[in-house]
Amino acid sequence: MTSHTPCIGFVSLGCPKALVDSERILTQLRAEGYAISASYEGADLVIVNTCGFIDAAIEESLDAIGEAVEKHGRVIVTGCLGVKADQVRAACPTVLAVTGPHAYEEVMAAVHEHLPAPRHPFLHLLPPHGIKLTPRHYAYLKISEGCSHRCRFCIIPDLRGDLVSRPIGEVMQEAESLVDAGVRELLVVAQDTAAYGMDIDYRPDFWHNRPLSTRIQTLAEALGELPAWVRLHYVYPYPHVDDLIPLMAREKILPYLDIPLQHASRRVLQAMRRPAATERMLERISRWREICPGITLRSTFIVGFPGETESEFEQLLDFLREARLDRVGCFAYSPVAGAAANELPDQIPEEIKEARLERFMAVQAGISAEKLAARVGSRLTVLVDEVGDEETIARSAGEAPEIDGCIHIEGAWDLEPGDFIEVEVTASEEHDLWAQPL
Repeated sequence: MTSHTPCIGFVSLGCPKALVDSERILTQLRAEGYAISASYEGADLVIVNTCGFIDAAIEESLDAIGEAVEKHGRVIVTGCLGVKADQVRAACPTVLAVTGPHAYEEVMAAVHEHLPAPRHPFLHLLPPHGIKLTPRHYAYLKISEGCSHRCRFCIIPDLRGDLVSRPIGEVMQEAESLVDAGVRELLVVAQDTAAYGMDIDYRPDFWHNRPLSTRIQTLAEALGELPAWVRLHYVYPYPHVDDLIPLMAREKILPYLDIPLQHASRRVLQAMRRPAATERMLERISRWREICPGITLRSTFIVGFPGETESEFEQLLDFLREARLDRVGCFAYSPVAGAAANELPDQIPEEIKEARLERFMAVQAGISAEKLAARVGSRLTVLVDEVGDEETIARSAGEAPEIDGCIHIEGAWDLEPGDFIEVEVTASEEHDLWAQPL
């Protein structure tokens, strides 16, 4: 008689940082000999990794937990919503355990309690880079946990704590392992990527017997030595971010910068507890483009923050028209339980927030369409993401996976995901490009 291998069902929600948490938990489960299931069927236990940042994410997480409890019954909850254990248990009182984000040891302790590990783990079956939930050719590289800012609209420090940077030698070892396993693009993520190393005074560490300081510039330069694209996300606009642009101009890392600016009104930014030097930001953007003309700038904004006047919203639109950012996301302000902004006066009615969001996106759509139209006729190196019978989906340095547009290559081509090819852009619209291989 063959013994049954204990099997874990897994549901992963939330941002790329949460996805990395899921990958680490799955890697440990596999290292201990557990089988993993993508469905409830056949699973002995289900883990739900939740998001708890905004109300919509909380609702989605509670729905996922409820579904797991209803369809399976034996459920462990982890992730950001796990910080609010009382809320989870009030909605789903029969869950077996609730833990917070990046609580790997607590999750494994709960798994061991309710589903003991098999006697003979198969460590040799585990790839050196661990279990990944992204396609084989790109991966998220999380360099720190938590955030030390206290933005009024955000509860990340409450959910994930203050900034804790990983040693640079450990990060580089993981990056090298990923590239050796076939990863062609490293997406560097954290709650505050540019603050990397600040919490440990940029303490030096070693990689291949080389001393490296734990700071974002040093990390970017070291990552640039690997044979893979390196893309930076969530880069808070500290002054030292300017030092990253020459690395992009020298093609050490991708000329792509994701900076969450949030607004353009000095008063609104101060109310948010965000950097409030809008004029200087425009100057910096201009200087970045002089140093690296091909740079792609991405940002996110919030409209309808408490107290935002029509005049201040128009300031934001004026900034958008002048900055002419390449990729932009925008959200209507949503109250988050526990956020300081909930106590601010002059909350904006929902209909006004939604109207401002539509106006904002209409302005940006025009800018995006013009910028993409200017790329028609250009030649690009692209990374293939998907290959179908009728078209191939790819991205250039200017498009991050899952959040930006993509490049459509019509027709059937002998390509594989992870291939780099040269294309000529033939057409464009507001968000996507069309191209033909050269």
